[in-house]
Amino acid sequence: MNVLILGSGGREHAIAHKITQSDLLHQLFVAPGNAGTAQLGTNLNLDINDFDAIKEICLKNNIDLVVIGPEDPLVNGIYDYFKADESLKKIHIFAPSKEAAQLEGSKEYAKEFLIKNNIPTAKYKSFDIETLQQGYKFLDTLNPPYVLKADGLAAGKGVVILTNLKEAKKELSDMLTNKKFGKASNKVVIEEFLDGIELSCFVVTDGESYKILPFAKDYKRILDGDKGLNTGGMGSVSPVPFVDEVFYNKIKETIVKPTIKGLKKNNLTYKGVIFIGLIKVNNNPFVIEYNVRFGDPETEVVLPRITSDVLELFQKVASSNLKEYNLKITKETALTLMLVSGGYPEKYEKGKEIKGLNNITDSIVFHSGTKKDGDKIYTNGGRVFAITSFGNSIQEARTKSYKNAEKIDFEGKFYRKDIGLDLI
Repeated sequence: MNVLILGSGGREHAIAHKITQSDLLHQLFVAPGNAGTAQLGTNLNLDINDFDAIKEICLKNNIDLVVIGPEDPLVNGIYDYFKADESLKKIHIFAPSKEAAQLEGSKEYAKEFLIKNNIPTAKYKSFDIETLQQGYKFLDTLNPPYVLKADGLAAGKGVVILTNLKEAKKELSDMLTNKKFGKASNKVVIEEFLDGIELSCFVVTDGESYKILPFAKDYKRILDGDKGLNTGGMGSVSPVPFVDEVFYNKIKETIVKPTIKGLKKNNLTYKGVIFIGLIKVNNNPFVIEYNVRFGDPETEVVLPRITSDVLELFQKVASSNLKEYNLKITKETALTLMLVSGGYPEKYEKGKEIKGLNNITDSIVFHSGTKKDGDKIYTNGGRVFAITSFGNSIQEARTKSYKNAEKIDFEGKFYRKDIGLDLI
């Protein structure tokens, strides 16, 4: 099979890493990719939202399967584009339809889907510039903390949680009046705060069958102890120790099954992965959000734990044959640690030379924000590397990742020191 992966982060490197282990693979292309994916396949310099350019690449390279990493092309309707074009129809695409992708594209759409299908989630109301005053009044009815979410895509940074009512009202005004998150905050969802511990659930589905992949927990805040600004993720661990058989079955029965049933009921075409952001409250799971693609950095611990052929998995999903796939998962623990640029998630500099990559042992280094220039590799993003290690325990896995984090060097390198400690 000839495969095209769209995207340039650690998630895409992790997908490429697993796909290259498959006997089914003939050629791998990654667009635009990074210095890590360049070692596994051919990087192609193209805009992931330029569907005409993607079509040209697919036809030129006889692509059999397209796997999309980021959310933008999905929400912009790449699945529908492929299915509407006679010359692309034969190409399998691991993706939901444009309508189904609204589960991530619009927080309001997702909340309506959850309520309609009786899936446990926080109470909410949504507001726009016209209903700003009603938004203030709704905040008055809630107990702190206050959760405000930009309705549209905001690169994982559109959620604000505040403990002060006055600050929450100012934030609502900033989002709606001053367009703090651009078009994403034309509408804002205000939610009841749920107090508990978060986890990530990945479900692959061809619209009929589904498979639940390994659970993971990620760490969103920039500083130790979950303090500081929200980021795209500073590390992740899988499996999650508190997901026992009882809790697993609650997730399956009250969330996963109703989600798949809801997709069918609403005629939403889905041939891909649903990321379900969950929170455990008093031993019950609630949905915080849906994403319509693999989460990052959870992908860097979830996919490495799958021991069966991942390319076959993607192919079976895209061709509506998931029922036939035998999912196998290692019992070992995986922990990934993000190395980020100084200043991230706010202003940071790119182009810092990276040294020490050849000294890594006992870990997989997934490139997230890197680029190659000649024989040298430089930083090219806020999150630079995800260092993933295996162990028979969280402690064993984290010891390896932290040991290797010290060996990689670039100006401004920063990482959290407490990934996984809360689970030990």
